[in-house]
This record gives sequence, structure tokens and C-alpha cells, in this order.
Amino acid sequence: MHPHAGASLSRRRFLALSASGAAVGATALSGCALQVAGAATGKGESVTMMVNLDDVPPELVKQAQKELGIKITVVQNDITRLIAMLTNGNPPDLVRGVGALDAPFFAARGVAEDLDPYFARSTVLEVDDLDPANDLWRYDGKTQGKGPRYGMAKDFSQDAMFWYNTSHYDQAGLEYPSETEPITFERWLDDAKRLVRRKNGQTTVYGGSYNGLGLGILFTNLTAAAGGSLFSEDFTRVDFTTPEARRALTWYVDYARTRVGPSLVQPNPDAWDGPTYVANRMAMSGNGYWLGGMINAEPKLAKTSRLAPAPVFEGGPRISSCQGATGMWMPKKARNKDAAWRVFEWFFGQGPAKARAEGGWGIPSLKSLQPLMPHKEEYQQRVLKVQRAELKHFSVTPFTPYIKWDALEALINQVIPAAMKGQISVDTLAGRLNSAVNDQMKRGKEQVG
Repeated sequence: MHPHAGASLSRRRFLALSASGAAVGATALSGCALQVAGAATGKGESVTMMVNLDDVPPELVKQAQKELGIKITVVQNDITRLIAMLTNGNPPDLVRGVGALDAPFFAARGVAEDLDPYFARSTVLEVDDLDPANDLWRYDGKTQGKGPRYGMAKDFSQDAMFWYNTSHYDQAGLEYPSETEPITFERWLDDAKRLVRRKNGQTTVYGGSYNGLGLGILFTNLTAAAGGSLFSEDFTRVDFTTPEARRALTWYVDYARTRVGPSLVQPNPDAWDGPTYVANRMAMSGNGYWLGGMINAEPKLAKTSRLAPAPVFEGGPRISSCQGATGMWMPKKARNKDAAWRVFEWFFGQGPAKARAEGGWGIPSLKSLQPLMPHKEEYQQRVLKVQRAELKHFSVTPFTPYIKWDALEALINQVIPAAMKGQISVDTLAGRLNSAVNDQMKRGKEQVG
């Protein structure tokens, strides 16, 4: 049973539902100053967007005012502030979200607007033109990927794919991964061991990095790649002790123990793969197509870089899911829904969407915009060929609505370092993860109803 459209949502209840310890406890509501970027001046309709400030910079605010005649106020994305605005009955009109992780959470709690009626009458965002990656924003009350649409991705990548630098492969005397057939995770790790370079006890070149967009969604996808599901059929529990989940855990713990790439026990000083890969200090990076936006800015690097299909476990299925699908959703109690939808159409289907498509920072989530992806250079054509073939293997890997993704991440981060350091076995790790995560998921299920 889920809250009906008019159900009141107390601050206490929402804080509980969002597993507040990891996600919302950092800042007191009364003490948070709103960070606002470039609210456009002018008369007429007004829309408030809660996004990262660089998602809708001042020039886009001015462009929207000119083209749509709608005043946009951009509020810094902040879960604490969002909860305050939702529970006070004055939410933003559009909110940034990660479809793969946020869609079931907010839909199950009855705070997200069903956008199907809006899509049905839109001539800009036609359902037949939506890439299947947008199904991550669907939720039917039980399973992600089915039912009403609660948002849309601004762009996406198949995040289990990986980039590699041929110059490092040449130096190590290794055969390049295939551009059409996936290598195994076992081979990926073996290559990383041979590609890593160290000097005086320090890593000078990482053999590879494979951390996904976070360990919670990474283990969800690795378990699926092993042929199983991290969650029970009703998504109320996790089970890290199944053969498939244990295989995923074992592989990742081995990756961390061998220290071939960044992990919680060997943090990357650059904080993420991009700068390290561009600086020629990383041979493989487990990031999808979107990293090409950064690689393309360095022509010399771009010519030696290749994009490869998502690895598979030996004997496992071939899947290539999206771990992000970052976009926006509309709160059910938003006050300016029609104006918000016009901004939504403009941002996802018109000028801003076309500009993003041409930049190579992700695959456009409208199929009609995908021909705009960078393709002038030979190396861009090579990447596109690999990416287009990989789209055939996309599938939704459903996520649970009963725990906030960052709360799951925090629990994993607390427990897994001991296994990475060899202090506990994978079996002990699996048991501890089950205990910690399922305790929070049980509370989440009780609160959702």
C-alpha cells in the first residue's frame, strides 16, 4: 500500500523513510541557507528547479527566459532542503534525480508526479522516441522498469563498459580487448595486474579502475552479471550469500586486495577516474561512453583510447545496464506543473538537449538526437560503432525502493574495508552486509507500507 495522491507527508515520516543517518543528517534544516543561481527576472510564470548549479547555469536561465518566457530559479540540489520543502508543502517544481536509484524510492513514497499524461500529449518528448534507458524512471509499485514514468534521463551511459589506453597495452605486450565481444571480468582483472606500474612502493599507473557509480549499484549490477539478483523478488531484502552475489563480492574484494586500482583502501588522490585517465596514469577506466566528453578534449589521448563492451562473468549472461540515468522528476505537489513541463520539454528535448548531445558527455536519451553524437574524427567513429552495438544489450537492473542509495552505500563502506585488507573472509563480509542492510530495509518496508 502506497500513499495516495493527497496523503500528507510529515517531516518526521519522510526523514524516517529516507534512512536519514546517511543521507540527510549532515545539516540542520533551520540552518541551511538556500544556494540560488541566477533567477531570471521578468513577468509571467515561474519555475523552481532543484539541481546542481552547473546543470542549469545562468546562461541557460537567461535562454529559458528568452525562449519560453518563464522565470527560472535554480536552487542547489540538497536532500535536506528537499525534504524541508516537500514536508512544508512548497516543493521545487523540478528536482534532479538519478533514475537508476531514485525513481523507485520517490515513487514508492507517493511524492513524485506520474508524468505519463504529460508525455502522452507532448509533441517534443514522444514516447516512441525515448531510449529504453528512460525505463529506469518507470515504477509500477513493485518493479522498476515497468509502469508509469516519473522522470526522464538527460543522457545516459552503459556504465559497465570500460575505456582502455592502447599505449599501456602495447607497453605491457597485451592483446587489446575486443570491440565486439566482451572479455570476462576474470580477464579484466588479470590484465589490470599486468598493466599496473609501481615505483618505490607507490602506484604510478593504475592497471584499471572498476568502481561503478557507487558500490551499492555496482554490486547490484555485478550480481546480475553473475546471473542472479542482489534483492529478493519483492525487493524487501538483500542476500549477499547467494552464489551470484558472492561471486560479485569475491571479484571486487580481489580487485581491491591486489591494489591494481582505486578503492576504499587505496583512494585515488584525484578523487575520480577522469583526471587520472587523462593524465595517462590509468590504463583502464570502468566508465561508460560519457567519459568520452573528457577524453575528446585531448586529441592525442583520444587517438589511443578505446571503448570496450561491458565484461561478463565466465558462464554468465551478457548484460550492459545503466547505473545512473541522471535527469529530473516533478514533485506531486509542485505548484507550477504546466510551466514546469514546458521547461522539462525544453531541457530534455530542445536546445539544451541538442547541445549536450554534441558534446559527447553521455548518450542522448531521445533516439532522434543520437545522430548528433560526436562522429567527425576517426576515433569518434570507432567509439560510436562500439557504443551502438552495445545498446542492443541494454537492460534495466531494478533497484529497491526500501533504502536510499546513499544509505546503502554508507553501510557497505563501513563493512567492506576489513575484507579488502584481508581481515575477514568474503563469507563473513556477506553475512555482515546482510545483517546491516536488511535491518534498514525492514524499517523502510514498514514505513512505506
